[in-house]
Amino acid sequence: MKINKTNIVNLILIVIFVIALIVAMVTFGKNLTILINSPDKFRQWIHSFGRLGIIVFIGVQILQVVVFVIPGEVVQIAGGYLFGTFLGTLYSVIGITIGSLICFLIARVLGYNFVRSIVSEENLKKFDYIINNPKGETILFLLFFIPGMPKDVLSYIAGITPVKFYNFFIITLFARLPGIFFSAYIGANLGNKNYFMAGIVAIIAVLLFLIGVYKKDVIMEKLKKL
Repeated sequence: MKINKTNIVNLILIVIFVIALIVAMVTFGKNLTILINSPDKFRQWIHSFGRLGIIVFIGVQILQVVVFVIPGEVVQIAGGYLFGTFLGTLYSVIGITIGSLICFLIARVLGYNFVRSIVSEENLKKFDYIINNPKGETILFLLFFIPGMPKDVLSYIAGITPVKFYNFFIITLFARLPGIFFSAYIGANLGNKNYFMAGIVAIIAVLLFLIGVYKKDVIMEKLKKL
């Protein structure tokens, strides 16, 4: 029986990917739980690394994107809480961009079958219209920009579209920037105990998020017609 070398390489890469995720979750899993339950303890944990705390936080942000279990907004708010609005935005953008590019490259190398194994059939069906769409880059930008869309999942799906790597880099960098900034701004105000301003911005962000979630089918139908 003839052995397909491509399948063997893909299998090896999938095994490496799974092992890397397991190691990362064992290393950071407990502290990701702290992030949700106790922001102060998470801040203490990050600061315990000294100057390397920035690298650790960026690593947590990358892991969040690749695994897409914890909502990205939680880590982005934590970035503002830890480092302030500007630096929190900067470090989150770095981590999210790197994480998104990793997802894109993994999907580009391992292909559709791998993406189908980690992304729900429902999400694949919802976004299959961008896979071979000549206006896929414009649609991807809008999907990444609109609140409430599953952006980390979209990073994997983008990898099986004709979108070029550099173009995807520009898309994920600029389309996600406003949302990251507002999340960091909320976190910074929480850290400074400015609860009124944090609450106002959070209410606006939640409303936009809910509109994106509940109207996403309508939005996607309109995007299909572009």
